[in-house]
Amino acid sequence: MLDFPRWRVWMLSLIVLFGVLLAIPSVLPTSMRAQLAQYVPTPTINLGLDLAGGSHILLEADTSQLAETRLEALEDSVRSAMRRTDPRVAIGNVSRANGQLSFTVTDPSQVDAAREALLPLTGNTLGSRDWNIGVNDGNRIVLSPASTGNETALDQAMDTAKDVIDRRINALGTLEPTIIRQGDNRIVVQVPGLEDPEALKALIGKTAKLEFKLVDEQADPDQTAKGIARVGSQVLPYPDNPSGLPNIAVRRLGGISGDKLIKADPTFDQQTNEPAVTIQFDSEGGQKFARMTQQNTGKLFAIILDGQVISAPQIKEPIFGGISQISGSFTVESANALSISLRSGALPVDLKIVEERSVGPDLGADSIRRGILAAIIGTTSILVLMFAVYGRFGMYANIALVINIGLILGVMALANATLTLPGIAGFVLTIGAAVDANVLINERIREELKRGRRVVQAIEFGYKEASRAIFDANSTNVIAAVLLFIFGSGPIRGFAVVLMIGIVTSVFTAVTLTRMWVAGWVKRTRPQELVI
Repeated sequence: MLDFPRWRVWMLSLIVLFGVLLAIPSVLPTSMRAQLAQYVPTPTINLGLDLAGGSHILLEADTSQLAETRLEALEDSVRSAMRRTDPRVAIGNVSRANGQLSFTVTDPSQVDAAREALLPLTGNTLGSRDWNIGVNDGNRIVLSPASTGNETALDQAMDTAKDVIDRRINALGTLEPTIIRQGDNRIVVQVPGLEDPEALKALIGKTAKLEFKLVDEQADPDQTAKGIARVGSQVLPYPDNPSGLPNIAVRRLGGISGDKLIKADPTFDQQTNEPAVTIQFDSEGGQKFARMTQQNTGKLFAIILDGQVISAPQIKEPIFGGISQISGSFTVESANALSISLRSGALPVDLKIVEERSVGPDLGADSIRRGILAAIIGTTSILVLMFAVYGRFGMYANIALVINIGLILGVMALANATLTLPGIAGFVLTIGAAVDANVLINERIREELKRGRRVVQAIEFGYKEASRAIFDANSTNVIAAVLLFIFGSGPIRGFAVVLMIGIVTSVFTAVTLTRMWVAGWVKRTRPQELVI
């Protein structure tokens, strides 16, 4: 237990030195840290929302819109499935009322064939059923949503929305956002240090659902202006309509969705020199886009963003290669924001802000001052008490405690972790508990000396026997911290992170480092008596 080869001494010393050096940038002033970053990497600890200030936003999904979107996608799939059957199944009187999709089969003898063609559309990859199939009046098929289908769709949509929001915020260059689901249909977004919360709300709230649909050129302009569409078409707002009408009619089905986009970059229109966005589809989307433009050359097609037409150019020639350009009344900032939204993907469901809070940095600065004060008072008290009670061995524990503080900061900086107000509480708690291991070791050595063991034997048995209790106790603490991190959110996870790091570093410093120092002292001095 007291045998420390030279190579091991050097290895442990380098680990300590490396960890402490990692902690230095986090305690330096911002200006000095910026100068240092020009020469060497400077990993730092990020401050959470409650310390650095920032924005807290609670978003809620529009479940009714999600249900309508599912019905629209189902209708498109049903029409395609009926066209693919051999012989083709003719359908009519399609309705999307009361959350159900229903249609009539023109030839009643083909109802079974239609039902068979619909079966692949009613399940999902998880093996459960999304839609129930029913037949009314002999030839009317009704598809109604299954309860498990609604739950699965909402769960998948919220997971996707969470990922999309994460990509959008990270594209802004903001570090360490907290994005978590709350309940079934809500998402909490916390972004520390954000100076422009309005830009964040605009970026998060934008669905960025891009669609390309053919313009219904047969529509009556007067009816379109009133918002009345023909069968098979829909009326959408068109603020920049050259005709002056506020709306435009487009074909409801048969368009191309923007979910096949693989690239979106802000650029400038070569003809007008105005800001624009260049998009590129993947191979499947590029083929559909080429087929659409090839089959409808000379016609108008609408570029629709979040339910609003931003442009309706004429297809002058087929567009191959899957690359196109979106132009409109863009500024450089709005073109950049749109490209970020399109690159990150469309939100699968509309999100509305139901709660918004802004935290000022002044409150965080006061919390930091109070937390540092608590840490200083607690550390000083522990240092004095340990030295007064255990003498030399207390001094070893004190040095280990100071190194432990540096290692905690260094590991957090290396992991790019976020320090929150509960994290400071966990930091202070870790400092107070860090010397527990040394208390156990020193008291165990005292007991071995009272039993008549020699100094070396007492030290060896003291470390050996106490280490079992130390590792057992800290293992349970680590399990608790891991559970807090997994099931907690926001500040709770910050507390768990600091607690986990502190437990590991405190065991390393309190057991391994002090044992190395004691072993070195015993080898040098060969003491015959020991007073603790």
